[in-house]
Amino acid sequence: MKHDGSSGPPRAPTLLQVREVTLRFGGVVALDGVSFEVEQGQICGLIGPNGAGKTTLFNCLSRLYACDGDIRFAGQTLARLPRHRMADAGIGRTFQNLALFRSLTVRQNILVGGHCRRRAGFLAHALRLPVVAREEALHGRRADELIDLLALGDVAHVPVALLPFGTQKRVELARALAASPRLLLLDEPACGLNHEEVKQLTALLREIRQRFALTVLLVEHHMGLVMALSDKIVALNFGRKIAEGTPSEMRHNPELIEAYLGVSPSAAQSSGEARAPERSTEVIQ
Repeated sequence: MKHDGSSGPPRAPTLLQVREVTLRFGGVVALDGVSFEVEQGQICGLIGPNGAGKTTLFNCLSRLYACDGDIRFAGQTLARLPRHRMADAGIGRTFQNLALFRSLTVRQNILVGGHCRRRAGFLAHALRLPVVAREEALHGRRADELIDLLALGDVAHVPVALLPFGTQKRVELARALAASPRLLLLDEPACGLNHEEVKQLTALLREIRQRFALTVLLVEHHMGLVMALSDKIVALNFGRKIAEGTPSEMRHNPELIEAYLGVSPSAAQSSGEARAPERSTEVIQ
């Protein structure tokens, strides 16, 4: 644990460092010198209006995009890490648009998620050595644990293509957890969920963080979920970081309010929109 010399509690070690990350698509600046840190065990919300650069940053963290600047995970730069080794390094991810194997069952999809943790090589599998059977049993137990945790037992052997969208979202979360990540990147986990499903997801993510000692970086438009879950929040707009702080600090941040409403609180008041600050608070609560 780190201590900065202040009277507050000691800080947890930094797990993720994003330093001056910049990305251009031709003449369009998608990310403009974004920097922030996420401590071990934190849930950090990444918010901003549509087109702010949130998913683009996730794609940089996942090595889908090559960017300028530096991204460090557990002190090691990700720039030299092959894309296919991300899960093995301890980084799991879900996607805004589901990326499941639709013809496979729920359990099979979850087992695929744990594939990167298998250590037995091709020869061991070809010869069916005992280590293969032990690994398969271990990953099977992990899959069954996640099926129970995410209440997927009744559909464990159903092809995911036949399941409702909300259930498929839980399957994708289980698949990401199957690799035993240290850092979990959640891209719009509440997208398409109804009010009751969002409440269940909020409780589930709290339990998952506690049970698996996870650090979570969360991109989400559902502000109720972000405010309820996050220890800190980073806000982007037009690819630039405009604010960072705790949920209570961010609720009344003028730059964030302006980014969502397109008008500053002072300008709204001077133009006679007396209730604009209240509406802005509703936007980010």
